[in-house]
Amino acid sequence: MSNQNSQRRAARFLFCRQRDQRLVGRAKFARHAAEIVLRMQFIRTHFRETSFVAEYDFDIIGFLNGFFSQTFSDEAYIHFVGVHPDFRKHGVARMLYEKFFAVTRAAGRNTVRCVTSPVNKISIAFHQRMGFEIESGDVAVDGISAHSNYDGKGESRVLFFKRLESGD
Repeated sequence: MSNQNSQRRAARFLFCRQRDQRLVGRAKFARHAAEIVLRMQFIRTHFRETSFVAEYDFDIIGFLNGFFSQTFSDEAYIHFVGVHPDFRKHGVARMLYEKFFAVTRAAGRNTVRCVTSPVNKISIAFHQRMGFEIESGDVAVDGISAHSNYDGKGESRVLFFKRLESGD
């Protein structure tokens, strides 16, 4: 069986589960991202209900860290997402987002927000395929509406929102 077919088959048997320290410690991909996650003790401690991993053969191949807004009782926020390069385009990110949507809906919230860089065309396209809309900003970057200086001086960002329907 080719490597590509093996990856497709693997994606079919993925599952989401809530994150815990043991799983994060075993991450074998995106070393830089994994190190950041490991430093984020507050996520492991305070956001277990809204942060998930996807595993294959006991290895982490994707993760999503999100949380419920403390300011807006109807909103949730996806903060940090990663998928192992060998498992991209196999539905891993979609599965993680759908799990987050289900948990968000079950908590009585109807809006999910997230942010990306205007130069990250792959992320922008993915979020639009997932039904996210781009929030109007004050600047256009390569034809994409963005919010200037969102992450500091010269750091524009694209802000997304998605209203959850009962089937999302």
